[in-house]
Amino acid sequence: MNKETQKSKTHFGFQQIASENKSTKVKEVFDNVVEGYDLMNDLLSFGIHRIWKRIAVEMSGIRPGSFVLDLAGGTGDMVKLMAPKLNKEGMIILSDINKKMLSLGRDKLLDSGINNFNALQIDAQLLPFKEGSFDLISIAFGLRNVEDIKKCLISIFQSLKPEGKLLVLEFSQPSNEIIRELYDLYSFEIIPKLGEIVLSSEESYQYLAESIRMHPKQDKLKNLFEECGFKDCEYENLTNGVVAIHTGKKPKSYE
Repeated sequence: MNKETQKSKTHFGFQQIASENKSTKVKEVFDNVVEGYDLMNDLLSFGIHRIWKRIAVEMSGIRPGSFVLDLAGGTGDMVKLMAPKLNKEGMIILSDINKKMLSLGRDKLLDSGINNFNALQIDAQLLPFKEGSFDLISIAFGLRNVEDIKKCLISIFQSLKPEGKLLVLEFSQPSNEIIRELYDLYSFEIIPKLGEIVLSSEESYQYLAESIRMHPKQDKLKNLFEECGFKDCEYENLTNGVVAIHTGKKPKSYE
């Protein structure tokens, strides 16, 4: 067996690539779209992504004194919604593996008058915090881009306090077959073309459409939560399952 076949594989959209190369390729995708990322989110979701994020924050159970980590925080939408809910005892970190996205998110938040947060460049699979650091860890539309979802969930589990909560907002599979077929048509025929028209980046948005289809569906992701030690694992479909909010808690006591 040669060295190439010994390398672990993962998916990059519909492609199979060496796992070690995924973070570099994902970085290239987001480097290409960072300047128009917010505009494209509004165009592609008809602005509904803002409602999905508000619902997610309302489901998060965030309290004034919570210690919060927002992973793959991109341009800061989740932190913008959560930071005002914290008092001086609370703390929130905006994080992203992509430096350009993180810088844009930090600057946007500061420009909007939000300054009770820290910004850190972090790989969601290798969280650099001591065990039991956070009451809440959130990740919105970022889990499908990590190299190894299970490794990411384990790292999150370790970083949560006992009874701490994980909240994942991510694209999923529509429950209605007709809507699913229409959504596939929209994802693969329209989204990449809009990416080309608006940002001259059809390839990046082709990847984003493919990454949605390769992401674990609702029940499978719930099972992954449980395999990684989370309890009280649930999900709620939004917009007929176009997106889903998954939640799970770290047990009060665990081995």
